[in-house]
Amino acid sequence: MTGPSRRSLLAGTVAAAAGTAGALAARPAAAAVAAPAGSPAGGSGFPAVTVGPGDPRYGDLVVGNNARWVGRPETVRLVATTEHAVRAVQDAVDGGKRISVRGGGHCYADFVFNPQVQTVIDMTPMNGVSYDAGRKAFCVEAGATLLDVYEALYKGWGVTIPGGRCHSVGVGGHVSGGGYGMLSRQHGLTVDHLYAVEVVVVGADGRARAVVATREEGDPHRDLWWAHTGAGGGNFGVITRYWFRSPGARGADPAGQLIHPPKEVLVSALALPWSALDEKAFTGLVRNYGAWHEKNARADSPYASLCSFLTLCHQANGTVSLLTQMDAGVPDAERLLHDYVASVTASLGKGAARPMTAPVGENPPMPDLFHPRRLPWLTATKFLGTNNAALVNPTLRGAHKSAYMRKGFTDGQIAAVRRHLTRTDLRNPGSMVSLLSFGGRINAARPGDTASVQRDSVFKALFQSMWADRADDDANVRWTRESYAEVFAATGGYPVPGPATDGCYINYADTDITDPAHNRSGVPWQTLYYGANYPRLQRVKAAYDPGNVFRHPQSIALPATP
Repeated sequence: MTGPSRRSLLAGTVAAAAGTAGALAARPAAAAVAAPAGSPAGGSGFPAVTVGPGDPRYGDLVVGNNARWVGRPETVRLVATTEHAVRAVQDAVDGGKRISVRGGGHCYADFVFNPQVQTVIDMTPMNGVSYDAGRKAFCVEAGATLLDVYEALYKGWGVTIPGGRCHSVGVGGHVSGGGYGMLSRQHGLTVDHLYAVEVVVVGADGRARAVVATREEGDPHRDLWWAHTGAGGGNFGVITRYWFRSPGARGADPAGQLIHPPKEVLVSALALPWSALDEKAFTGLVRNYGAWHEKNARADSPYASLCSFLTLCHQANGTVSLLTQMDAGVPDAERLLHDYVASVTASLGKGAARPMTAPVGENPPMPDLFHPRRLPWLTATKFLGTNNAALVNPTLRGAHKSAYMRKGFTDGQIAAVRRHLTRTDLRNPGSMVSLLSFGGRINAARPGDTASVQRDSVFKALFQSMWADRADDDANVRWTRESYAEVFAATGGYPVPGPATDGCYINYADTDITDPAHNRSGVPWQTLYYGANYPRLQRVKAAYDPGNVFRHPQSIALPATP
């Protein structure tokens, strides 16, 4: 995978958007729109395209960011409007074809590209961003990528959504899995600003139709909106459009409907060499990171705008890194950032931190950020979102596992992390454990307010390995499994909900989580992802996908019949 923000996404499993790139006409909030075969394509100039194995475009359309997963579907349907999407779904249903949906292509698992899939619906042509005056909300077609959305919203209206860092992540999957990024401690998850979603569903009659579901209390489709606030993609239908408006927004001015990012941010990037990380220093570094996040997890903390990624690379990399961003407009921001860095790195000797002159895990060299720099928000967002070589490396393969942390790692867990990062049987600079800031405004919501149930964690952990050669698959998958299993050995190899941990992040999909040989916790994978929200998600599944048309290896199951 790529940069911590990219973990925010399951874009490959979800779908993208439809409609025109211009201003959209308002519809009734709970409208159900059917598009019969032969209906016009709508306002988009991109045609409905069908690509098969003999087409020269096919190879570009059957693999995502993780080169481990390559599909061989009979067809790839590229769609540019809601009508295109309805027609593609209907054709697949009529032909008895297994469907998957591709947005940005960043799915960590084989949800999109696997041997069972016969039709891939590719939503990437649906990438418009516009303002819907009728709904007083911003319409984002779900095939848009994050950086395109940030640029359009900010340049057009001075607003944004608190989404992920990596530029090429598709909105469709990122949002449906909850959406998280560098502004989330200050403004919440992306879905905390989701007003409505349009989804192509298939009813019990086998007919495809588009349904718009909003967060309005009186909307008969409100549960469908709720299911798309953290349940991941590929479960209920093909997402075509999202509408965003922050809770509490008032008036008719578009600039007042969403959050305003900082005018400037402070960005700091430090390299912490392994030569300075003996057992005591390493233990202190990881312990301090956890303790700081426990202490500063409240939404009213002066550090609410600070987001920091501690990337603990394998010793073969030579160093670990600490990348931090903070709102430069916060009173005394420079001192606060300095104090944060000093607190986390206190166990290292004076002068141990160095400029990042070489790649560190997923981060490129950033020597000019050794001393915190003030940068305009969009400039910093573009720089941090596009500077990851892994985003554009078509050879990379990956294995990934996640944990929501309510407390910092114990010293025993830290020792286990260090053991695996210093193993000599695998010396891959692309093997790492990344710790990612959480808490703040994210935790102001209750677990049932959205489908994103984890609302009291203080940071997230991502165990991952990335490599290029198929021959190295077994060694890298084994390293990821073994490091993760030992850290969470006390709870059966997975971070079960409890005082210290709260399950796993669906957008960091884990292919092992359903396998009792690896998940020995006795806690079902559904609970690890969705907690107490899972039964409600099953009811939504039964209401909107009773034929289980939309499914993948970890999709939400229909409830058992009495």
